Amino acid sequence: MKLSFFLPTKILMDDNCIKANAALLASFGKKALIVTGARSAKANGSQSDLEAALTANGQSWTMFDKVMSNPTIDCVYEGAALAKAEGADFVVAIGGGSPMDAAKAISLLACEDISRENLFAGGYKTRLPLVCIPTTAGTGSEVTQYSILMNDKAQTKTSLSSPVLFPDLALLDSRYMAGLSQTTMINTVIDAFSHSAEGYLSNRANAISDALALEAMGIIGSGFAALSSGTITEALRANLLYASTLGGMVIAHTGTTAVHSMGYSLTYFHNIDHGRANGLLLAEFLKLVEQVRPDRVAPIVMACGLGSVTELASVLDGLLGEKEPITPEEVIKFSGIAIKASNIANCVVIPTEADLQRIYRTSFGL
Repeated sequence: MKLSFFLPTKILMDDNCIKANAALLASFGKKALIVTGARSAKANGSQSDLEAALTANGQSWTMFDKVMSNPTIDCVYEGAALAKAEGADFVVAIGGGSPMDAAKAISLLACEDISRENLFAGGYKTRLPLVCIPTTAGTGSEVTQYSILMNDKAQTKTSLSSPVLFPDLALLDSRYMAGLSQTTMINTVIDAFSHSAEGYLSNRANAISDALALEAMGIIGSGFAALSSGTITEALRANLLYASTLGGMVIAHTGTTAVHSMGYSLTYFHNIDHGRANGLLLAEFLKLVEQVRPDRVAPIVMACGLGSVTELASVLDGLLGEKEPITPEEVIKFSGIAIKASNIANCVVIPTEADLQRIYRTSFGL
C-alpha cells in the first residue's frame, strides 16, 4: 500500500473554543488582522469572543471586514496592504469559506511581493501565522491549502494552492452556526458533501481520505431529513461542522473534481452559491462515473443510507428546489471553461467536454 497524509493544522473543537484556547492566540504575536465579512461575525458572536480573547491577552487588532462572497483579487491585495500598513503579526479569519480563503491569500501577500500576473503561479515561500474560525459547515477551508478567488481574466474561480497555505490553527465552535438560515445551512452542507463525494471519486484518493470521506458523508446523509424540514438541533450542527472539517481534510489530499470546475461557471456568471452549484451538478456526475466505476459510487450512496444514485438525486433536488435557468449556449461556453481546469485530471473517470455538456444539459433539463 502506498500512502501519504499531511495535515499541519492544529484542530480544536468545543463550545467556547476561542476563550478556552486564548493562550494559543497569544503565541502568534502582538497584533492581529481580523479578516471577515461585513455582518455575520458580528451577529453570531464569534467576533466579540475573539476580541475578548485578544484583549485578555493584551493583544491588539485591526479589522478587515470587506470580504464579499467569492472574494476577488482586488479584495486580497487590499487586505494585504492593510496588514502591512498596520504591522499585523498574524491573521485571524472568521466566517465561511470566503473569509478563510481571502485570509490565506492576505497572509501570503503580506509577506511576499507577488504581482497580480503571478498570483496563481505557485512557488510561495512564507506567510503570516494564520488562525481560522469557521462559522458555517461547508468549505472545510480551515484545514486545506487552497485559497479560491474570483479570476476575471479567466472568467472563473482560480485556486492558489501550496502547503504554505495550511492554517496554523482551526478553532471550531458550532454555536456560531445557530443563526444560519435553512437555505445557507443546506447550501454549505451540500458543499461539504460534495467535497467528500468528489474526494472519494478522485484518482488521488487513498485509504485515509476514503475513511474520512465515508465518515463525513454518513454524518451528512443522516442529516438530510432535518435539513429539509429545518429541524436542526445543536447536536446536528456540531456533527455537520465536524463533517465539513473532515471534508476539508479529504480534498486537501485528493483535490476536487469536475463538479467543482463546472460549478465555478454557475457561480461566476449566475451568482449561484458555490455549494448549491455543486449540488445541482453532483448527481449527474455520479451517474457518469457509475457507468465505469460502480464500485466507487455505491459506497457513497450507501453511506447516505440510500439505495441508488437516483434516490440521492431526488434528495438533492428536494433540498435545492427550483433550478436557475441556463441556456444551451451557456452549456457550450461553461463546458469549454471547465474542461481546462486542473480539477478534471483528478477524476477517477476522466470526462470529455461532451460529457460535461451532457451533465449540464441533464442537470438543468435542457
